[in-house]
Amino acid sequence: MEQSSPRSRTWTLTDGNAGNLRQAHALASALGRPARDWALQTRAPWRWLAPRALPGAAHAFGDGFARALAAAPELAIGCGRQAALATRLLRRRGARAVQILDPRIAPGHWDIVIAPEHDGLEGGNVIRLLGSLHPVDDVWLDEARRTFTALATLPQPRTALLLGGNSAHARFDPAMADAVAGRLQRVVDAEDGCLLVTTSRRTPAEVTARLRQRFAGRAGMIWSGPGDGANPYPGLLACADRIVCTADSVNMLSEACATDLPVFVAGLDEVKGRPRRFVDSLLGLGRVRALDDTLAAFATTPLRETARVAAEVRRRLQLDAGS
Repeated sequence: MEQSSPRSRTWTLTDGNAGNLRQAHALASALGRPARDWALQTRAPWRWLAPRALPGAAHAFGDGFARALAAAPELAIGCGRQAALATRLLRRRGARAVQILDPRIAPGHWDIVIAPEHDGLEGGNVIRLLGSLHPVDDVWLDEARRTFTALATLPQPRTALLLGGNSAHARFDPAMADAVAGRLQRVVDAEDGCLLVTTSRRTPAEVTARLRQRFAGRAGMIWSGPGDGANPYPGLLACADRIVCTADSVNMLSEACATDLPVFVAGLDEVKGRPRRFVDSLLGLGRVRALDDTLAAFATTPLRETARVAAEVRRRLQLDAGS
């Protein structure tokens, strides 16, 4: 996201978590508004109780942010609980405040709260969506194909495997990952295709090591971090013929479902709570299927919520595009 002057009309604010940053950037981009990024480092005690505004909250993010409050932007887009305190503070200084994800306190503290349906948040200023905000659309996929041309030369069918990891609502069992890899290996070998694997920061190192050993010398690729070169994740979504994704990651599933590819979900039994409700919604819509031993193609419609949400934000806040 473009870095601009402190008086930029739009700021994005997150704790630096990649998933939160991606959602804030996706909304700013869909609104057509270049933004200044703030990666917030929240001090105690505000870090523990954010987004509740304790006395002195203007200094919760350091002196630089405290000074910047005097030049609040027109629009503040925050994602995550720490950012929710910052967007509250900016709203008090005249910014229009849009908060992504349930802030866990009354949504009336913001102009708009954007929350996934599986959070169950209600309110007149709440915009609900299925899954998460992201940049995946036809333009994004076309650019990925142009960038990762080598992936399109690999044997078909190409199966992308997107691996998450342990989270508050999911247990990532290495034995489950081994079982998934075994099932995919049998299908890929029978079809003379290839497997394109990407891990996340949450994927256990032992799982990555086992995958490298299992698929050594086979067509395809495994990416587990910068040591493997540029992150090919966009290319995987753009060049695969089907996608297998573990059930723990709402963001990866949302992005996989924004393609027109069949999506299969692994590790369903390991997920509970809000993420499980999201996966159940996708299953109910027929947009994904549980992983099986055939990976047979099925009819799909891309699930793309970002443009709709951005249009609603623009309408409610009467925003124009621009820097």
